[in-house]
Parts: sequence; C-alpha cells; structure tokens
Amino acid sequence: MDFDISTLSFLKPPLLKKVLDESSVKQFKKGAEILRAEQYVKVLPIVLEGLVKVYSRFNDKELLLYYIQPSQSCVMTFYASLKNTPSKVFASVEEDSKILLIPVRLLPKWLKDFPDFNELFYDQFNLRYSELLNTIGHLLVDNMDKRLYEHLKGKLELTNSASIKMSHT
Repeated sequence: MDFDISTLSFLKPPLLKKVLDESSVKQFKKGAEILRAEQYVKVLPIVLEGLVKVYSRFNDKELLLYYIQPSQSCVMTFYASLKNTPSKVFASVEEDSKILLIPVRLLPKWLKDFPDFNELFYDQFNLRYSELLNTIGHLLVDNMDKRLYEHLKGKLELTNSASIKMSHT
C-alpha cells in the first residue's frame, strides 16, 4: 500500500495487520461525494492523506460539522455502521485524498477481538464533542466577523494553503 504507515500508528500491530489485509485504499478527487444522508454505510473511512468535509443539509443550506484529517475517521459513520442505520450526514472530499476503507462487516468482531480498536471511536467522539463545545462557545461570545475570520484561518491551516476559493452559497 502506497501511504505513510505512521498515519495508522494508533493501531497496535495485530490489528494493523488485519486492517491492512482486509481493507482497501482508494484515491478520491477533490469534490467527490463519498457519503450521502440516508445512505447505508458499507465501509468505515480512515483518512490517510487529504481532507474530507462532513456536513448536514437543511433546506439546501450546508452546515459544516467537521473535517476529517489524516489519522482520523468519521464518528457519525462509525455509529451508523455499527447500528446498521442510514447516514445522517454527507461527506465530500475537500482536497485530493487517499482513504482507507474498512468493510463494516468486520467491525463487530474486531471491536471484541481488539478492545483498543474502541479507542478510535472514543477518541473521535471526544474530538468532535470538544469541537462542538468550542463552536457553541464561539456562537455565544464572538461576533460574526470574528467567527468568519477564525473559520477561514482554520481552513487555511487544514489545507496548508495560502489562499481559499469559496462562495457563500
């Protein structure tokens, strides 16, 4: 597999071997939609390279929930796959990405056989919950101009870029 294996350093060797043996790695181009709301989840993604945006839609408006960076996964996808429920979110590729795709049929057994695999879910849940609290705090305290500035500054850091091309629609 053609990626930096240290991206998966949170997996202990026996589980890492299983993941590498039974999963696939796929390249996605910027703009590709990789998950839609109401779609059943067949694979658990772990971003190896690039950036994925997870969002909801309300009356044709997007609400950014979070970005998935290298070494991260999607807590919403993890939950939907374990409960075999349709996704409640959309996910699209923000920049060309390489993503590890773990078949969800393997998750229940791996969670039992490799208890440390649960840490991935708990760490992602904690990360997203912390981000949510931070966002709520900014909504309560900061003016719109400061929130917009912080969002754009954060986006520059995430993409490791000097400029951003986006619109308000």
